[in-house]
Amino acid sequence: MGNALKSVPKPQAILRAWLPFKQLIGVTTVRTKRDYAQVRATIDTLLDEVGDDENHPLAEVLYYLADQIKSYEDEHFRIPEAAPNEVLRFLMEQHGLKQEDLGDCAPQSRISDILTGKRSISKEIAKRLAQRFHVRADVFL
Repeated sequence: MGNALKSVPKPQAILRAWLPFKQLIGVTTVRTKRDYAQVRATIDTLLDEVGDDENHPLAEVLYYLADQIKSYEDEHFRIPEAAPNEVLRFLMEQHGLKQEDLGDCAPQSRISDILTGKRSISKEIAKRLAQRFHVRADVFL
């Protein structure tokens, strides 16, 4: 077998690495709204640094925190089966956002047209919304 497991570190070694990481990050498990806000802010900072570079040294930290957010959202922000524009409306309400708050995803007029059903959500806008709300892009398509 060519895929031998790496040696497993001793629990004390893991603890010595984990505690400074946890202290630096502040929140490593999302249990409350405050934890959620803290981790989302950390993710936004990491996204600015990591971008789309999956090989960036911080990408795994970003994925770890995104998994924590996903677990919390799966429990607290269930996305209903709905039309893409209704999913967007729901997420905007959950996050307390207005149309103009999504300028990083699309112009306000486009968001308005999407919400009223006059326009569908393009793949590019779906990707931006997915990144903004930390959900899969296909919920908008």
